[in-house]
Amino acid sequence: MTGAGRGNFITVAGVTLLSRALDAPGFAPLPPRARALLETLGAPPRLGAHLRVVHDVAVTLTGWVGPRVDVPAVLFGAATHDIGKVRHPAELSGPGSLHEEAGYRLLLAQGVEEGLARFARTHGSWESADVTLDDLLVTLADKVWKGKRLPDLEQRVAEGLGGPVWETFLALDDELERLASGADERLAFQAAYPTSG
Repeated sequence: MTGAGRGNFITVAGVTLLSRALDAPGFAPLPPRARALLETLGAPPRLGAHLRVVHDVAVTLTGWVGPRVDVPAVLFGAATHDIGKVRHPAELSGPGSLHEEAGYRLLLAQGVEEGLARFARTHGSWESADVTLDDLLVTLADKVWKGKRLPDLEQRVAEGLGGPVWETFLALDDELERLASGADERLAFQAAYPTSG
């Protein structure tokens, strides 16, 4: 197979690499609206792959948490939290937080409601007092997909879930440990896609 550029997309045998990242088996498909936004904005393939794996982890987390959160909102947030990296592609392979506000504004400009667009802004500020459990779950998915564990974040999630906090924390710890064990596969999937194109 040979790659060829067409417009703003890299193609392999007539299929864009973004489409390959979004359609690859093994991970839950993105919500249709999130996918359409990525395609419309010409998202880099690596961004598509990253959002795909974070969303997949969020699917598992929301299944574990159940109806205590707005599941469709959390899943949309996980699928679009880094969309601002369309405007700040250097942050796909390096540090930076410019994508957070840029993503929020980009989503609003695309007609996304503030209640869904906010995840682009809040996923990097989970320590703020005004973040919700929904916001915390998007951030948690964005950390544990690569095996990163943040005890303070996990404690806030456990407190937000209610019930005896220590028991909830231990159950959450077990679930996150299981999710973290798949980090190498997710990291390899993301790394297989370029940061431009």
